[in-house]
Amino acid sequence: MGTLIDRFEDHDGPVRCVAFHPTQPIFVSGGDDYTVKVWSTQTRKCMFTLTGHLDYVRTVFFHNELPWIISASDDQTVRIWNWQNRKEIACLTGHNHYVMCAQFHPKQDLIVSASLDQTVRVWDISGLVKKHSAPSSSSPYGNGSMNQFDQYNRNQPPQQDIFGNTDAIVKYVLEGHDKGVNWASFHPELPLIVSGGDDRSIKLWRMSETRAWEVDGCRGHTNNVPCVLFHPTEDLIISVGEDKTIRTWDLNSRSPVKQFKRENDRFWMVVAHPNINLFAACHDSGVMVFKLDRERPASTINPSTQELFFINNDNQVQKYNFGSKATSLPLLSLKKIALPWNKIRNISYNPSENSMLIQVGDNDNGVYSYFNLPKEVVGALEPSIRGEGKANSAYFIARNRFVTFLRSSHKLDVHDLNNNITKSITLDSDVKDIVPGTPGCVLLLKGSSVVLFDVQQKKELGTLQMNNAKYAVWSNDHQHLALLSKHTIVIVNKKFETVMSMHETIRIKSAAWDDTGVLLYSTLNHIKYVLLNGDRGTIKTLENTLYITKVSGNSCYCLNRKGEVEAFTIDPTEYRFKKALINKKFNEVLRIIRNSNLVGENIIAYLKKSGYPEVALQFVEDPESRFDLAIECHNLAIALEEANKIDSKPIWERLGKEALIQGNTQVTELVYQKLHLLDKLSFLYLTTGENDKLNKMANIAEAREDIGSLFTNSIYLGDVERKIQTFINAGLTPLAYATAKSSGLEELADSILEQSGLSIDDVSLPKNITKKPLGVLKPVNKFVENWPLGEAKLSFFEQALSGNFEDLSIEESKVTEDNANEIMDDAIEYQDDDEPIDDGDAWDLGDEELDVDLDVEEELEETNTDVSKLPKELRSWVKNAKTPGAYIAAGKFDVAAGMLNKQAGIKNFAPLKDRFMEIYTASKLNIFTFDEAGIKTSLPVYINDIEKADEAGKIVGFVPGYDELENLVQEGYKLFKANQLEDSIQIFRKVIYIIATLSLNSNDEEEKCKEIMNICKEYILALQIELTRRALPATEVKRNLELAAYFSHMKLQPAHRLNALQVAMTQSFKAKNYHYASYFASEFLKIMSTGSRAEQAKKIQAKADSIATDAIVIDYDPFADWEICAGDYVPIYGNDIVREKVLGVGYGKSWKGKICKVTQISEIGGVGSGLRLKN
Repeated sequence: MGTLIDRFEDHDGPVRCVAFHPTQPIFVSGGDDYTVKVWSTQTRKCMFTLTGHLDYVRTVFFHNELPWIISASDDQTVRIWNWQNRKEIACLTGHNHYVMCAQFHPKQDLIVSASLDQTVRVWDISGLVKKHSAPSSSSPYGNGSMNQFDQYNRNQPPQQDIFGNTDAIVKYVLEGHDKGVNWASFHPELPLIVSGGDDRSIKLWRMSETRAWEVDGCRGHTNNVPCVLFHPTEDLIISVGEDKTIRTWDLNSRSPVKQFKRENDRFWMVVAHPNINLFAACHDSGVMVFKLDRERPASTINPSTQELFFINNDNQVQKYNFGSKATSLPLLSLKKIALPWNKIRNISYNPSENSMLIQVGDNDNGVYSYFNLPKEVVGALEPSIRGEGKANSAYFIARNRFVTFLRSSHKLDVHDLNNNITKSITLDSDVKDIVPGTPGCVLLLKGSSVVLFDVQQKKELGTLQMNNAKYAVWSNDHQHLALLSKHTIVIVNKKFETVMSMHETIRIKSAAWDDTGVLLYSTLNHIKYVLLNGDRGTIKTLENTLYITKVSGNSCYCLNRKGEVEAFTIDPTEYRFKKALINKKFNEVLRIIRNSNLVGENIIAYLKKSGYPEVALQFVEDPESRFDLAIECHNLAIALEEANKIDSKPIWERLGKEALIQGNTQVTELVYQKLHLLDKLSFLYLTTGENDKLNKMANIAEAREDIGSLFTNSIYLGDVERKIQTFINAGLTPLAYATAKSSGLEELADSILEQSGLSIDDVSLPKNITKKPLGVLKPVNKFVENWPLGEAKLSFFEQALSGNFEDLSIEESKVTEDNANEIMDDAIEYQDDDEPIDDGDAWDLGDEELDVDLDVEEELEETNTDVSKLPKELRSWVKNAKTPGAYIAAGKFDVAAGMLNKQAGIKNFAPLKDRFMEIYTASKLNIFTFDEAGIKTSLPVYINDIEKADEAGKIVGFVPGYDELENLVQEGYKLFKANQLEDSIQIFRKVIYIIATLSLNSNDEEEKCKEIMNICKEYILALQIELTRRALPATEVKRNLELAAYFSHMKLQPAHRLNALQVAMTQSFKAKNYHYASYFASEFLKIMSTGSRAEQAKKIQAKADSIATDAIVIDYDPFADWEICAGDYVPIYGNDIVREKVLGVGYGKSWKGKICKVTQISEIGGVGSGLRLKN
């Protein structure tokens, strides 16, 4: 589908013709306002207007070499303009009716014009060319100058003959049409003219130096012929008619070759692309671009001899040897058995018989032929046919069998080598084509699926959902199959399970597997690769389209559109490096790093994304990039080296944070010194036990007269006298006295009291004040250089790249008896083997609110969940808990939050607060009692979930919510139906929060919850899209249509999807997007075929089908494999998707790290092991 680039609006009325200059960035147009306008494609504005015509302008064309424009008009004239000086240079008169067409000869000084006066005229403009050409440099009057006589003649008005012009003379008048002539064209090489008229005929004329005559005509059109032209390179004539057909004719025999017909649209014009094999035709509803035939040369490979058989452009069989890289002479000439003007579509080779099967032609004209190849190459021999018949596809499936498929009868026939049908199978009517499968099998290509079909057993072995697959390429080991459509590649394994799917914006042309199992494919202008995990990249940019046939080592063998083999060298280093990294073949990775030149931002970004920053470090020289990578792989040495080079505050801050995490006190100290973070430096010295440095910090604070810092260091040092002196210096004498008194320094206290002029009676101190110095926190170990962490080990790459090859191994470490105890000691610290516990809550809940112990000091000491201070029942619940919901019921909110974060990437816990409290309070009761003295007391009662008790009798707390899920979903449906969309979203979101914190007992319950989660995901996203659409301003028509289409794309209940489809259908119809309106109507009718709404849909579909155009191009393809980005509401494909972990909602990569808009609790692209619901 074409895309509108710009609109040019300056004509007053309809525009009838446009022509682009062959080399300059300009184009010319003519219209019903009698003017010719020249436009710039760079500024997108009209450069100037040429006036002079007195009626509608029918056609305009540029001269191939001169700065001229020719225009034909209903004022019965042909005018020639110089677009450089913007003047009319000739007016050709002689026609006595509308001139429908006029154009220059591509090489000679001739013009041809066609008129409704039933004539075609050929004009000689050699005089005009001579008159307006630049003067010769060989003039006797000087270099490039003119004599006075020539200059005088050039300035005089031209002398006119009886037709008004002597510079452009009528050379021939061609009469023969019975009605008006609409078009006439020159042949690009031969002295021929073709014309078409209202008499429904096409006439061919030949010219000589002295005369012109009619050669023959082409009859077949049933209405007027508005346009006709010669094929630029082939002996063909192409015409369009008001009979709604495009027709091609053999120039030599004047017989019809092919015909294409539209149902409702008349054709008006056809033009050929100046450089490539494309044509464009305009009709009542728009423009269509087409080829007359495919350009892909048919080919097949003999696997036993590694030879390529292919058909060249002369319909000859040739052979290419991959070993010698040599092309043989033609083996056979297939001109007599191939249909005229039809390319051979498929060939299949049988090595056991040295025979070949070819298929040529489309639809009912398709035929196949079966023949032997000569043993020796002696030239283009005529083949000896062993069998032939009608078919649209034909392939060998065994050494003694081949199959043919005829689309019109849906028959798959199995033939023996004598061309006898041994079996006939009727296939589904939606089978469009077949391609070879595994031995004895074929692939049935349907409109929306691909089926692996066993011909012998008449059995479907596998089905894959894929739209409009065209080609299939098996890997060399037959373990994988690549299926190609126009814009999609799907790779499946031999069980027909999808391995990878990807989307290309540029049309895919061919594909082949290399020796290592990597798929290389070609587009219109690139050769690319894709790995089985979806990673892809570009190998080579192409000048012309190529079709890959084989890839071996660093050699790629292709066929071009001329039917020739092109072999060239590629660099497979990048994709082999990625493949080795994915498969963890680290020795191969190391070899490639050492022997290849892997550079570039792409490979560095790939290594970072794949979790190998230490490898990326080997390729980077930029200090900031090296610093980022070093921090990512925790290499403090390189990070420190690069930080010294950059020397900026943010870099030092990041380094200090990483060093502190690793427990590297030396680097942390250096960073604090660089950033003058003196308070942090003092605390660091306290924790490491470096009292000498602490003393220096106190002296520095004293010198700086920083009372706060001095006081802090005094506390760290336990220097009471310095602390007291600090108080005195700060004027805080009461604090100084109280400190001295409480520290037992009586003499110093009396001295302070005396200096203040007070007595002991004037001072009031607490009664329980201690009279001994308070202890000061001391580090566990005296001075340590770094924290006592486990020894950090270099990765495999870091060891290898540093030259340390001793004991270098990439094997997994084995668990021995010696280290088994260490592993067990580490594991014992966790009650839940799956989920480690975070250090703190994600959101703050007060003690009075939760009635649970949240002692921070105890949590810092615990790796496990401390239950010693909990009641007996709660201790039991915690001990038996395996799900977040069970921990919430026991009051361990921090553990539950940590599990939800680890399992589902949940970061925002605020929306879950009410759900946490609901679970916590649902399992507890307080019963008020009165003792004998009448004193009121509270008796706590804990509600166990008996149903979830296991065989050993282990119980957990009651977690509510499962029984109300279905009712809540139904409530969401009702709100949807009532058009209360925002309330419906809140209900579905509530369901998600309930399920995320459930504690289930059976697999059936878990599966049911997963199904409900998928429903909630689809409905929330669908409703958010619809609410966004409703909020759009009226001017956003295109976005409105796109959002309506995406709304209909969501997987809603049929009754609800009807609403979405009706919205999309009516919006598309109002905006005159009739193609899309018809599609949405057809989808609507699949669900509801009767009733008033169905009747309206049928009317819309009928009206839309009668017009079948789209006024606005929107980004929506209902048949491609894509999903909606829940952030931007645009389509996303394949590797461009990142997901959150609760529902698996997809987003574009730019949303990574943000909170999901659907769940409002989970991080997009976050890491999670999967939500655990079953206890």
